[in-house]
Amino acid sequence: MGKRERKNQNNKIILFPGLEKRLLEKGLESFQQKRYQESIRFFEEAMEMEPENTDVHIGLVLAYYEAGELEKAKELANKMLQTGIGDYIQVMDLYLMILVQLHQYSEIAAMIEVLLEEREIPKEKFEHFSRMLEFSRKMAASPSEAEIEAPEMEEFKNRKLNLFSYQDQHDQVQIAAQLAEHNIRPYIEDIKAYLEAHDGNPFFKTMLLNVLTEHGYDKYVPIRKFNKSVRVIPADLPPVHQQPMLLKIVNKLEIQLEQEDPVLYENTKSLAERHFFLLYPLEASPDNAASWAAAYHMLSYEYHGLTSSFSKLGDIYEAPEEEIEQALAFIRKIEEISYPNI
Repeated sequence: MGKRERKNQNNKIILFPGLEKRLLEKGLESFQQKRYQESIRFFEEAMEMEPENTDVHIGLVLAYYEAGELEKAKELANKMLQTGIGDYIQVMDLYLMILVQLHQYSEIAAMIEVLLEEREIPKEKFEHFSRMLEFSRKMAASPSEAEIEAPEMEEFKNRKLNLFSYQDQHDQVQIAAQLAEHNIRPYIEDIKAYLEAHDGNPFFKTMLLNVLTEHGYDKYVPIRKFNKSVRVIPADLPPVHQQPMLLKIVNKLEIQLEQEDPVLYENTKSLAERHFFLLYPLEASPDNAASWAAAYHMLSYEYHGLTSSFSKLGDIYEAPEEEIEQALAFIRKIEEISYPNI
């Protein structure tokens, strides 16, 4: 055999029979063992060989999602919708799950509205998507700090703040953002007066308390929310989204819901995070994360047109029924006070 012939043979790419299937299996195996980056590599190689394989696409979307590469997951899921890869409604559910994690509730609402108008939703999924639409509209009503550009506030030219004059949530976010960037010493008494007032907004109080925390304020501050009063040192508080009780609740929800229904899990998690943002820094009662998780599970079921019972959820979460009822009653109270602000 001559040199040229050997060279041509060496340049050939020999694909082993069933290699794409093996790559898919390896990708799934890595995914199950939570080695997401490794899983991504296997799925991407499999996709090069079978660019229209539905299982490979779904596996890669989920691997991107779990690895925190949400924009890539969104882009690929959107491509599946546009090109008709996979079951349309199942892929749409997957796409909406990603949007929930990205907190893109306005886009979720817009997509579901189109589905409803075009009557693309099967009867058995109609209630599910209708509830999700309601939930997304509600969540979209609360802007994040990153979405709002805070202009220089007129009040900072003075040494007195009338915090009670800010009723619109956009304005509250703006003034809190400005306080975070200024020397707050001249405004400490104004902030404390608002925090301990009976009629202050719980959302705004959390933002103001967070301002004090960011500035490392290390003196006791009184704060009143939901007819309860506590004294705290802002510098000693955990970050608002790292409250120990909240983390325990989310962990229990993750165990019970993430595999069963990822979209439901993300919605329920977002609901708990919003409520504990309002509750911060008060301690939740009952002091049992399992009872709170069961209560959020039940409320989220209601929002998505599903049903359950206190006894069933009590068994699942190993929580007393009376505590679940107590937690759910308080959650409903927060919902009444906060809607439509969050």
